[in-house]
Amino acid sequence: MIIELPNSQATQALGRSLGDQLPAGSILLLKGDLGSGKTTLVQGVGTSLGIKEIDSPTFTLINEYTKGRVPLYHIDLYRLSVAEADSLYLETYWEGIEVEPGIVAIEWAERLSNLPPKPIELELSYSDEGRQASIKVPCSLTLDLAI
Repeated sequence: MIIELPNSQATQALGRSLGDQLPAGSILLLKGDLGSGKTTLVQGVGTSLGIKEIDSPTFTLINEYTKGRVPLYHIDLYRLSVAEADSLYLETYWEGIEVEPGIVAIEWAERLSNLPPKPIELELSYSDEGRQASIKVPCSLTLDLAI
């Protein structure tokens, strides 16, 4: 599915729509160039969960927001190699064993060697109309992403 995103407000609206519909245990694999809107989209997800402020985890690597309707785990692998990303044991977040199950949003997901089961793959890219989101949803999940 392709969704046109003419501005950052549309990107946030897509994030809010995802946050409204995704259950705990959902995994968003976010791909796209620098500045393509990955963090903006996660901010929209957070808004719909009742999280007031979402910061980019580029330097902290992982931000955990546990005070919303559903926990949000925001991970940014931009600065890491594949081996470094593997050493973080990120499966902790989608297995829900050591942390409360929530929505896991992973920026620069192409740096993962072991992909989580049944992720939602979302690639943000530039288009003539601004940006666009290409979304692949597992067949076990139905989403209405009209923005």
